[in-house]
Amino acid sequence: MIVIKSDSELNLMREAGRIVAETHRLMKQAVAPGITTAELDRIAEEYIRSQGAVPSFKGYNGFPSSICASVNEELVHGFPGPRKLVEGDIISIDIGAQYKGYHGDSAWTYGVGRISEEAQRLLDVTEASLYAGLEIIRPDVRLFTVSHRIQKVIEEAGFSVVREYVGHGVGAELHEEPQIPNYGVPDRGPRLKPGMTLAIEPMVNVGERYVRTLSDNWTVVTVDGSLCAHFEHTIAVTEEGYEILTRTED
Repeated sequence: MIVIKSDSELNLMREAGRIVAETHRLMKQAVAPGITTAELDRIAEEYIRSQGAVPSFKGYNGFPSSICASVNEELVHGFPGPRKLVEGDIISIDIGAQYKGYHGDSAWTYGVGRISEEAQRLLDVTEASLYAGLEIIRPDVRLFTVSHRIQKVIEEAGFSVVREYVGHGVGAELHEEPQIPNYGVPDRGPRLKPGMTLAIEPMVNVGERYVRTLSDNWTVVTVDGSLCAHFEHTIAVTEEGYEILTRTED
């Protein structure tokens, strides 16, 4: 069942989304050669808690940290730890915050210092695919039309769409219905309705689409070792289109 949110619920999700967005602003400022992923996790958790929220991910199914920090060939669910970022890395940081019972969820992939042209194009294409999907969201559009639009942008650029991991509904639960793949056949799937709140999150590989999970049972990496990227916003479907709940002011 897809949950339609009330105005009061949407207001709580706007605040959760603001906290997530501001945490990403701090991450963007902090990401630099020499910082450890554990330090990024500390900065994020301190800010989220200072806003009267709690990190959505910490303790979720046993996950030990407040953010997911996935570097280079790591796609999602990377553990923060002693690893120091170095010039040329890319890092996907996934952040969730729960505010008064409602979640915001957003991921962004950042370059560390000067990155390669290929890495920059990967980031540009993945971000562009997210916004290409968002721009067609409005009531009565079928969900997999959005999925198809995301897939088209990615594959026309020569990159691969990860199929094992998808976007999702979000609200009182971190993961709600519907599941939102980043590929699909247009004019299929449930019709979008005002009050739906969705986490749209393209995950893209430079090489082949295949991924595997490491022995920690969390960190997902590309099978061929190629770079990958992950961008995500929480949005609400409105009467006119959509509202990004995890966007910063600038």
